Order: sequence, then structure tokens, then C-alpha cells
Amino acid sequence: METSSRIEALLPAIRKTGILFTQTVLGESGDAAVIGYNDTVDKLLPFTSDHDAIEKTIMKVQEGTSGVHLYDALAQAVGMLRDRASSRRRVIITVAEAVDTGSEEKLGAVLREAQLANITIYSVGLSTTAAEVRGPQKQNQPISATPPGTFGLPPIPGTPQTPTIEQQRQGSNVDLMGLAVWVVQHTTAVVRDHPLEVATIDTGGLYQSTLHDSDIESAIDTIGGEITAQYTLSYRPIGTGPGDYHEIKVQVVDRRGLKVRSRPGYYLGNANN
Repeated sequence: METSSRIEALLPAIRKTGILFTQTVLGESGDAAVIGYNDTVDKLLPFTSDHDAIEKTIMKVQEGTSGVHLYDALAQAVGMLRDRASSRRRVIITVAEAVDTGSEEKLGAVLREAQLANITIYSVGLSTTAAEVRGPQKQNQPISATPPGTFGLPPIPGTPQTPTIEQQRQGSNVDLMGLAVWVVQHTTAVVRDHPLEVATIDTGGLYQSTLHDSDIESAIDTIGGEITAQYTLSYRPIGTGPGDYHEIKVQVVDRRGLKVRSRPGYYLGNANN
């Protein structure tokens, strides 16, 4: 969970989500750890099946500094999950802005390690716009090219203009699948755009954007519903080497209403992994 002062206005809504995680995501047999991050990454709660402890920890999440070390937080979560039993599903759920400032880790390296450890990342994308609009007024802000509450581009015919739609529209030309493949192939590269969406695509998860407080709850509910209602398909590759990237394409035929999520590809680990 992001605890940066950037999202101060959204923290009250985030603190209310503990029961959603315990009831819709974990169920009766799941366990979880809680990590918070800003300029530092803080392990707020080690792995536990104590639902009360999980809910209380989330309820007491405190605002931190203005930094956003998202990639460092993901790296710590991957490291913690890697040590868990391989018979358990390994899932990371981020409640965060799609922003990283100052992490030592690189996103591609983190996502490759997540793939090797069979970890799936789901993301509840917090709205930077909503946090800024509802947060305290800041001095010396850059002058906007358009008046407050207006948009610089004409609307898409038949579509209402909202901050979320306009943000998605501006990034609509980005090949996210191609970017996701490139990121894990170039692990030292700097990634600034769409990190949460890339993380979910690379690990076979789901990204949910939010604008209002109720959207945060709905996003967690959607993710929880998906996690607890899945079939998992697996196969053993033949004639492949650990240094090669292998693409995956999964199709379902003759079955309507099913959603397929898979990684675009993977690297094989060492024989000891």
C-alpha cells in the first residue's frame, strides 16, 4: 500500500478496505502480509492468518513522506512471497498510484523475479488527479493550459469527459503488451509509464483504475472475486533453455463468458528453482 503524502486525501478510504481484503481476497484459509511504502519500504505486518490483525494494520496505515518507492516495495513483496510454500497461491495486490520516484530496483528485474516465483500481481490504481483535487492546495503549481475543470482535447463522440477517461485516452496509443514483454527482456531499463498495468500484464493479473472512494472498494471486490473463482492451467515446456524468452498465447474455444489471463511469456529459472 502506498503511504505517500501525495495521496493524503485518499488514505481514509484506504483504511476502510481491510475487511474487504480479509473477506473477499483471503477467505477462510488465506494469509497475508502488509507492506507500506513512501521514501522507505516498511513491513507493517508479517504473514499471518489473523484477520483481525490484518484489518487493524490497514486501518492504522499512516501518511509518510512524499516519495514513492513502488519498485522497491514490489521487490520486497516478491522476496517475501518467494519464501512461502510453493503449494500456496502467491499474489501481490498493490493499492497505489502508477508512479515511482527514486527506487533502487528496476521494474523489469522485479517482474522477471515475480515470474520465476510464480507470483501474480493485481493492482488497484489510485487516481493522482483525485488525490490532488481533494488534497491541500499547493503553492507555485505550474499554470495549466486550460481552465480548472476543463480538458484540452475535444470529447470522444458519445463519451463523457472525465479525468480517468482523458488519462486513458492520452495513453491509448501505447502498446502495453509489447511494453510488458520488452520490460522483462531489458531488466535494467528505466520504466516511467504505466508500471502497474505492465506489472499485471507480465504476471497474468488484473489492473483496476479508480477515481472515487467507492471505486477503490469495487476494485478490491472485483480482484477478490476473480482470485477465488479461477481454474489454473499448466504445462511442461519441452526443449527450452533457461536463457530464452518463451511467448505464451492461450485461447478458449466453444466456451462463452470465460476470461483468460496469462503472461505474454516467461523465462525459465535454473534447474534448482
